Amino acid sequence: MSDQLQSLDQIKASVLDMVIKFGPKLVVAVIILVAGYMVGRWAGGMLERLLVRFRLEAPVRSLLVRLIQLVVFGLFAIMALQNLGVELLPLIAGLGVAGAGIALAMQGILGNVAAGLTIIFTQPFHVGDYLSIANEEGEVLDISLFSTTLGHTDRSKVLIPNRKIVGEILHNYGRVRQLDLAVGVAYGTDVKFVLQAIDEILRANPRVLQDPAPVFGIEQFADFSVSITINPWVNVPDYVAAVAEINRAVLETFRAKGIDIPFPQREVRLLGSEA
Repeated sequence: MSDQLQSLDQIKASVLDMVIKFGPKLVVAVIILVAGYMVGRWAGGMLERLLVRFRLEAPVRSLLVRLIQLVVFGLFAIMALQNLGVELLPLIAGLGVAGAGIALAMQGILGNVAAGLTIIFTQPFHVGDYLSIANEEGEVLDISLFSTTLGHTDRSKVLIPNRKIVGEILHNYGRVRQLDLAVGVAYGTDVKFVLQAIDEILRANPRVLQDPAPVFGIEQFADFSVSITINPWVNVPDYVAAVAEINRAVLETFRAKGIDIPFPQREVRLLGSEA
């Protein structure tokens, strides 16, 4: 029984010695970590205000702010470990070896990160632009460090890895798109009257932008009709609806005004006959 009490006293004495020896250092380390968190938040706020001036997208700003906060906190964490007497050189060497192995195993992800940083800083497109890239097209909904999200008119989404975007031919329509419509009228129709009717249709549609001004006119002389092209500009979200509305308005207006829309036809003549 006395041996057990002696052992317990030795354990208590060892714990007390450790508390006396490492307690102040542990308290200082915690204070350093709290200070690192506060300084990281302050640095993030400063960076946020700076990035707003450069007109970076909100997701990009948030990503960079979180990154700077992690970097600042990591520096303070190193200071805290040094205060506790942790040897950092072996730790850094071990992390370097582990990092090399991880880098080899994650080449695709690191490629996306590098491409994402390229997109962030070169800004070839922004959230809200309409893109055609890598056999896909849609409105840019989000730009992250790893991928870019495009939205389709059917409300589906496509996630494209950033490494598939950088270095590819990219068609950026911006925030407006030009419709490519056409209608045929009979050769005997008064073209001036037709163009006036189309102008009235485009001015009456609230989705059609007047700046840039709509483009319309004779496109070509087809076999059985004069082809009139209709190319107004609309905002990206209005593209599908505007196509349907303008086509319907053209059909109804032409019928009301007596403008003939001919259908394909062929004339066959028989020359001569057998007796």
